[in-house]
Amino acid sequence: MKIAILGIGHMGSWLARELKKKNKIAVYDLDKSKINGIADVKVLSNLSDLGLFNPELLINAVTLQNTIKAFEESLKNISKTCIICDVASVKGEISAFYAKSGFRFVSLHPMFGPTFADMDSLKEENLVIIKESDENGKEFFKDFFRQYGLNQFEYTFEEHDKMMTYSLTLPFISSMVFAACAKSGIVPGTTFARHKKIAKGLLSEDHSLLSEILFNQHSIEQLNQITAQLEFLKHVIKAKDYDEMRKVFEKLRKNLGD
Repeated sequence: MKIAILGIGHMGSWLARELKKKNKIAVYDLDKSKINGIADVKVLSNLSDLGLFNPELLINAVTLQNTIKAFEESLKNISKTCIICDVASVKGEISAFYAKSGFRFVSLHPMFGPTFADMDSLKEENLVIIKESDENGKEFFKDFFRQYGLNQFEYTFEEHDKMMTYSLTLPFISSMVFAACAKSGIVPGTTFARHKKIAKGLLSEDHSLLSEILFNQHSIEQLNQITAQLEFLKHVIKAKDYDEMRKVFEKLRKNLGD
């Protein structure tokens, strides 16, 4: 298959390296230095070159804030038979764009990356495929990702963004609160060190991606739940209510059960 990939960041470069094993790949990025090191792919000088390459699949892996703009600038250069694809962590307005684009589409969220996942060993990592996607596009990516042993899920656009506030926003904010209260320097305590390692891993990620996750339209609802729980915990601690604290711990253990 002839596949064009826009945006050669962490995910775009990984897709280019893996997909080129069985497909003909063309890549485009405004920062041409990002393309260095990806051998055996066609480098597009500008988006108008898409017409000459004539892709059957166009994967848009630019940052979320530029995803729709990149699509708009690209679609005039490709055939209507081309399937278009995004890999955005938050879907937001992308679903509305697809609805009016006139193109078949497949929307993915590969939930692995440089923060915590080992890109060379992805077994048991996760992939979300949006239910509204084109069936042929779904099957192509299901087959492609199956070789890596990923857990595959299907959600609607709405279900996906709501789930991401729980799956990503909740742990992100928890780590950010920890980092906001932490002080530089070494302190004793294995628990502290483990939490610090998680927070440092999170904050090593590109700030644009972190912002995209947090700017999910459902994030405020999740944040309100977090602050409500903290206020209740403050009340219990201030009162030194052992009976109530026992109930809190029992609830937390139950929440963390499989």
